[in-house]
Amino acid sequence: MARCYSGEMAAKHPLPSLWLISDARNDAGLEAALARLPKASGLIYRHYHLPLPQRRARFAVLARAARAKGHRVVLAGSMAQARAWGADGAYGAARVIGRGGKGLRLATVHGLREMAQAARCDAILLSPVFPTRSHPDGKTLGPLRFHLMAARACVPVIALGGMDRARARALRWPRWAAIDGLV
Repeated sequence: MARCYSGEMAAKHPLPSLWLISDARNDAGLEAALARLPKASGLIYRHYHLPLPQRRARFAVLARAARAKGHRVVLAGSMAQARAWGADGAYGAARVIGRGGKGLRLATVHGLREMAQAARCDAILLSPVFPTRSHPDGKTLGPLRFHLMAARACVPVIALGGMDRARARALRWPRWAAIDGLV
């Protein structure tokens, strides 16, 4: 396992416990979902389906709605792109979001190798915990494997994959994210 990082960014700026992840399938309900989230939650903006000009315009609309509720806004992409768009940080594979500069780094992790690569990030999104609508028959971690892997993480872990409020309670995990489970 890689050497652990102190997580300076997470310490200076508290990490939200609840994250809404944008996607083509939940776009129509995002503004309402952002308004319902507890204050100081987070939005991870993906919207990979949109051409760049429309993606950036939709980001601006959702970022305003999120910030009006005190939410953190993270952009799927590089840290340089996140800074250019005015996001609080970047989301993606650890090798894509990079190490330099300021901003919250949320790395997507599916196994121990990616977890080691993300040791210098501020948090990881460990997935998939449960079956998802997009991959209903895909291989999942399940609660036991999720907890075993999370115990090895050097940074805070956010559960992702088939998550909703009931599953978060059953998993007994303080931080989680959802695409469909919050809209």
